[in-house]
Amino acid sequence: MKVVDLSHAIHPGMPVYPGTESPRFFDVCTIETDGFAEKRMTLFSHTGTHMDGPAHIISGGTTLDQLSPDRFYGKACVMDVRGAAGRTIDSAQIQPCEDLRGEVDFILLRSGWADLWNDAAYFHDYPVLTPHAANRLCALGLKGLGVDMISVDREGSLDFAIHHILLDSNILIIENLTNLNLLPPALFTFWCFPLKIENGEGSPVRAVAGFD
Repeated sequence: MKVVDLSHAIHPGMPVYPGTESPRFFDVCTIETDGFAEKRMTLFSHTGTHMDGPAHIISGGTTLDQLSPDRFYGKACVMDVRGAAGRTIDSAQIQPCEDLRGEVDFILLRSGWADLWNDAAYFHDYPVLTPHAANRLCALGLKGLGVDMISVDREGSLDFAIHHILLDSNILIIENLTNLNLLPPALFTFWCFPLKIENGEGSPVRAVAGFD
């Protein structure tokens, strides 16, 4: 099986959602001084390639630690949306997904925005689903939706409409994926396990894909 890493590395100075603090690492113990190495890390729960659970947006929503581990992997496909007109992903573009009803657990939207990682342009003008398209995806019984962008909502959104549509339907959201260009057109296996943080509304994930 070939395995492709779909995750960005977490490090100080990495791109983070505007207004969020960058991760900070401290070498608390070193091999030279203590005989072993250990870091203290300070980072937000939605840093890097990460997962949003329902509790991220919904008051009293399910937290990631309350979900069974089988929610975090399954069959997946990648949907190329690089041609999204007006930076809007409409129902016509997600039509091929509907042909996979019952066969796929995760849909990953490849916008090409991961190519702008480490560029200020990454945070602006990325494509997003229309509410109608998001609702149609919800009807497919998915475990999750992944994107190679900073968010599923437009920059500056105050109502987080697309987050609400997806999370209200218990569809997990995986943001800041990368390397989607390396995935096959056929179905593959997708894993995206979060840390088991008590009452965790979100968590960094090591997202990977496997295929023959």
